[in-house]
Amino acid sequence: MERTPVTHPAFLFEEQSGGIESYRLKSNGLRVLMLPETTAPVVAFMITYHVGSRNEGVGLTGATHFLEHMMFKGTARFHKKQGTSVFNVLQRVGARINATTWFDRTNYYALLPKAHLIKAVEIEADRMRNVLLDPEDLASERTVILNEFDRGENEPIRNLFHAVWSTAFVAHSYHHPTIGWRSDIENVTREGLRHFYETYYWPDNATLSIIGDFERNATLDLVNQHFGDIPAAPAPVPEVGTREPQQLGERLVTVRKAGQLGALMQGYKSPRAFHPDTDALDVLAMVLGSGKNSRLYRKLTDVGMTAQVGVSVSRLRDPGLFYIYALLNPGHAHETVEEVIESVIQEIQEQGITEAERTRALNQLKAQEAFGRDGAFAVAAQLNEAIAAGDWKLYTTYLGRVQRVSLNDIQQVAQRYLVPRHRTTGRYIPEVANPEVETT
Repeated sequence: MERTPVTHPAFLFEEQSGGIESYRLKSNGLRVLMLPETTAPVVAFMITYHVGSRNEGVGLTGATHFLEHMMFKGTARFHKKQGTSVFNVLQRVGARINATTWFDRTNYYALLPKAHLIKAVEIEADRMRNVLLDPEDLASERTVILNEFDRGENEPIRNLFHAVWSTAFVAHSYHHPTIGWRSDIENVTREGLRHFYETYYWPDNATLSIIGDFERNATLDLVNQHFGDIPAAPAPVPEVGTREPQQLGERLVTVRKAGQLGALMQGYKSPRAFHPDTDALDVLAMVLGSGKNSRLYRKLTDVGMTAQVGVSVSRLRDPGLFYIYALLNPGHAHETVEEVIESVIQEIQEQGITEAERTRALNQLKAQEAFGRDGAFAVAAQLNEAIAAGDWKLYTTYLGRVQRVSLNDIQQVAQRYLVPRHRTTGRYIPEVANPEVETT
């Protein structure tokens, strides 16, 4: 539903799409996205910073994620030593709060009763520029993050995911796992995190999303009251200039660790989120791996070769991966499963898909989007990924774009992207645990 924009002296109205209005705070460039929804007396308040592991260099991998943890340790105003930590203050009023880090972004969010929106705004404005990075807190969070890293090392799919991405990307920083490499987590300094914070945590490198039951004018007043005096970044936020060179041949990586089932992941280089081919790849992913009628399910899981199969497309600011993953049932070789996958892909490349498959895929995407819009927080979470990719309207225009994808579009993207020279194959091979030899 389109609304008459709010006229506010502190804000410039930019545009609206799908009922979401975009405003820019004149004093510092902070973008504010608003979607009023009165079905429940709650508000989802989220701030997305345009910084993720994509922005990290060697020696500082994991800095974004580490800083995410430190943001909850507090400022002089909101700190556990005073009984006013972020968690204490917001959970006391019934808020659900957390944060996440990914390749292109970091987001902090609170879902809370509308009467307490003011407190969430106040906290985010305060920690945008006033985080303490106390050495004691740094030491304790380092232990927490290293424990998180070690838990991840025991998850086969996570291991395989990291192995495939770090093999597929040799130049671009998508090579690094979001949590960082262990040695960087162990060695990052307070000064390193402070430099990272001072580089990226500014209002003109952030977007606020406010979804739910609120009054627009009063909310813009609130945002201006708490964020309006924060200056814009004193220097341009650094751009990521590295572009991944063209992959000239298939790559193979093997992970051998303790486990029960073998696993397989194949990643093909795919375009950035904005590219129209990414929409066609989304539909193709559904045809290949979504539900019991998908081609790979029928060829692999139905016949007992795999316990699970799935296909997904990364929608990132820079080119990413279209990837196929499978959990292998005992007694079935990786090579055999790979041959079946290749035959299914070749069939689509040569013959295309049917209209019935396209319609079914579009219905699945439509249902998936509907679930992703069920409630204020669900909308904020989906909007967050579009913001991270570089254009929040990717969220509001998504269904219209995929519905325009034709049978020919799907066959062409299969031919263009799902080719061996653009493929990185990862094999997870379970084996009896042995003491690991550490190399230095």
